[in-house]
Amino acid sequence: MSWRKSRNNRRPRSPSPNDGAHVIRLHTGSIPSVVNAPIDAGIERMSADKRRTISEAIPALPPSPLKRLRVAALAPVATSTVDIEGDSYRMGVGDDDWEDGQAPFRSDPTPRVLRPADYTLRTWMLKHRDEYLRLMLWHEGRGASLPSCPDCQENEPVYRCRDCFGGAMRCGSCCVRAHRENPFHTIEFWNGTCFVRHSLKSLGLRIQLGHPPLQECDRPNPARDDFVLLHCGGIHNISVDFCGCHLSSDPCYIQLLRVGMFPASTDTPRTCATFSCLDQYHSLTLQGKITGYDYYKSLEGLTNATGLKPPDRYQVFLRMARQYRHLLSLKRGGRGYDGRGVLGTTPGELAIRCPACPRPGINLPKDWARAPPSQAGLYVFFLAIDACFRLKRRAFSNEIRDPALGDGDQPEEINTCTGLAALDYANTKYSRGYSATGVGMGVCARHEFVQPNGVADLQAGERHANMDYILASIIRHLHPFLRKMISYDIACQWWKKLFERLRALPPMLRLHLVLDVFLKLFIFVVPKLHILGHATACQLLYSLNFALGSRQTDGEGIERPWSMIGGVAASTCVSGPGARLDLLDDHWSYWNWSKLIGLPKIIRRRLDQALHEQVVQREAFDAFSLQQQERVSVWKAMVHDFEADGTKPNPYEAKIDGLTEAQVREQFEEEEDAQIAAGKRRIHDVGPVSFLSDLLDVESEQRRVAGLAELKKAKSTSMKINLQRLRRNLNKRIGAIQKLQATYMPSSLLRLRETQTSDNEALPENVPLFPPSALTIGEREAGCLSGLLEMEKAMREAQCRAALVGLQNQLLIKYRLLLYKTNHSRNQAMNTQSRALVARNESQVLLHSKKYQAAWRALVLIEGGREEAVGWKRLRQEDIRCLEDPEHIVKKDLRGQRAEARRARKEAELRAVGITPLNIHRVQVEGKSDEEEEGVTAVPGPALPRSRKLPIQKGTAI
Repeated sequence: MSWRKSRNNRRPRSPSPNDGAHVIRLHTGSIPSVVNAPIDAGIERMSADKRRTISEAIPALPPSPLKRLRVAALAPVATSTVDIEGDSYRMGVGDDDWEDGQAPFRSDPTPRVLRPADYTLRTWMLKHRDEYLRLMLWHEGRGASLPSCPDCQENEPVYRCRDCFGGAMRCGSCCVRAHRENPFHTIEFWNGTCFVRHSLKSLGLRIQLGHPPLQECDRPNPARDDFVLLHCGGIHNISVDFCGCHLSSDPCYIQLLRVGMFPASTDTPRTCATFSCLDQYHSLTLQGKITGYDYYKSLEGLTNATGLKPPDRYQVFLRMARQYRHLLSLKRGGRGYDGRGVLGTTPGELAIRCPACPRPGINLPKDWARAPPSQAGLYVFFLAIDACFRLKRRAFSNEIRDPALGDGDQPEEINTCTGLAALDYANTKYSRGYSATGVGMGVCARHEFVQPNGVADLQAGERHANMDYILASIIRHLHPFLRKMISYDIACQWWKKLFERLRALPPMLRLHLVLDVFLKLFIFVVPKLHILGHATACQLLYSLNFALGSRQTDGEGIERPWSMIGGVAASTCVSGPGARLDLLDDHWSYWNWSKLIGLPKIIRRRLDQALHEQVVQREAFDAFSLQQQERVSVWKAMVHDFEADGTKPNPYEAKIDGLTEAQVREQFEEEEDAQIAAGKRRIHDVGPVSFLSDLLDVESEQRRVAGLAELKKAKSTSMKINLQRLRRNLNKRIGAIQKLQATYMPSSLLRLRETQTSDNEALPENVPLFPPSALTIGEREAGCLSGLLEMEKAMREAQCRAALVGLQNQLLIKYRLLLYKTNHSRNQAMNTQSRALVARNESQVLLHSKKYQAAWRALVLIEGGREEAVGWKRLRQEDIRCLEDPEHIVKKDLRGQRAEARRARKEAELRAVGITPLNIHRVQVEGKSDEEEEGVTAVPGPALPRSRKLPIQKGTAI
């Protein structure tokens, strides 16, 4: 134990004051007994490696009695004060400690047993890895092949197929015969040393089209000799014979399509891809966001991994994949059964619609429009719109050179209205280097389906004109009399003059927007997460929590599709406009399909959660209504009046009584100006209001510098703190205040002179300022301007009000920072950064708490030491803590109950076999859940550190 700790332990501890009383320190003139106590002194020196501080105690004799009496006689006269030192906030102390301190002693440590997370992998690595390797090498040889061909029993088997089951070796003619119905398999040839890649074409296999399998044509029409096929296993050179007899009059490309081979062109095709290959690429690019280049390079690697490239068909493959995607969307949209063909497709018809959103005539009752107000919330369409700036496109190519396949008929002029500048400049390079700076999109906020015609390019950022166009395009597909709740992160600004801008759109998009009854069906809100960054007025007017019929919608569903589409941003950035549009449409369709097949599970989960929460919230609501039953009727009336008429007072708006610090100062300055106008002259150029305000500002600056000094001393922040400069500026301000005190409060200077110490190096943040509240009644009457005490009281009231709000906000921020640190900080660097953020927040918590406590202490002194006369409560150290989420508290209690149940169960098991457990330590197995943790070690004696193994003693059962 260091000499400092031993000194603190020897010191007598003063009894804690009563909560309802304040401490009065009176000077009695007698010498306190503590003077005769021995004095502890010591020196500190650095270790040789300069990493530790070594403290040594030096005994010192107490001073002589005469010197003690002389020091006591020169001591200042003590006045009555309110002791709040024990209530001061200590940074980094508590359950949410941000500083590595000494951990409290625990009698039940929880040692962990580290075990492999994957036991099967561990077993394979230790026992079967070499065996697997030998069998893989066995496959590189002939294996268990026979000396002669198993089919003809004559020739030597030197060919094998890597795709056929079993991998039996055959001769060349039998291999061709076996693959007439599987012409795309990969063949290997045994050269006496190893297997090398071979082709069925070189063995003489020809693929006959236009006839049933295994049937040849009398008049075959051979394809070009360089005919290339792209398949899942690689790129193949094949020999193809088209039918030229009377049995088939179909052109070549149709014969290819009939056997599942997609031709690259319709005029003498020489490249095709199997439907299986295109389906595989389509699935991989939708789920894994793989690009066409990466997939084609993988086909080249499967064909030959030694660097010998097959014929280049990359650009041809991209064209076939694009055509195939478009045809799939048409097929799934049912366009193949419409006599009007592809050109008869109406705008938005190929989009997969949300089956759960209200659609009159499909999933709503016939009389839905006449529903009573209590059920009107059931028939609301939730729309969320937003923009994403990752989906840019560079300014090259154009719609004429690269038209989109799924864009429909494109008019020559996009817009004839001169008021829609964004659309007028849609074909110009409005943003430098980019023809599209992002995309805007609209989804149903409840189920996140991308809406028909709900995605469009942005030419110059997230302009209102582009978002208006997207909104109008979506509304075209909605019933005009259906209520619509539109969520947008800037709805508070965007909706202003929205309908005026919508009336300026092209006639096709105006719809019924001119009808007043249609305009009244819109409700604009801001998503729940985004609204936290808005002003208080926006949080009252556009909050989903206060919107009628909003249910539990968060409005943040628009953000989730962006994470899905972000993987294709790099490839679409350098694509042509048509290719980019077709690819994005394909991904939006896949997103909607994924949401469609997962919708039953989501709705069921939401239903179960709603039924559970209904019971919990109903109980809490009934209990709250019972406790506040005298106010419930008034609150209900306020809510009903506000819902009926939005101009009535908002019952959800928090009312703050009292004036702010700035308002109090302004009020006193107006009174001072009125006195000057009435002929009363000042006694100084700086008026009393400015003097007192400056004094309180200096006091606040002292608290700030003290907090920064504590942070720097604890080395808990990485920011640079120049205490020398801060203290120099603070000294200048204190000197200016003391000059003014000579005019308005000369008694304070006398008190300051009495309390000055012989230490010339006193820190400026510790210099007492002695405002009017710190003076005695006699000192105020003799040397303090009348009216200053009343001014200070009003300003202290405003300080308490502002400090309490600031402290609440900082504690909320602290909770979120600690939660983020727990969930996301995974290494030393991230933990250091997180601790630096928490440390800076701690300084703000300390600043606001000390400001409140100083203001409260001043108010108590003004009231003569009577705490009950002050309208503000005393802020104690245990009051300064973060609020905990009730769900988190419940989960913590459940974990504790499970741990206690496991401990009791293991203790019962030990007692059942006749062993009395002395000390039960729970062993946490890493990688196991709470329910799976079964290991318990009984260890007698004191707790052991984690770094040491638990000893197993004789007579102890595990």
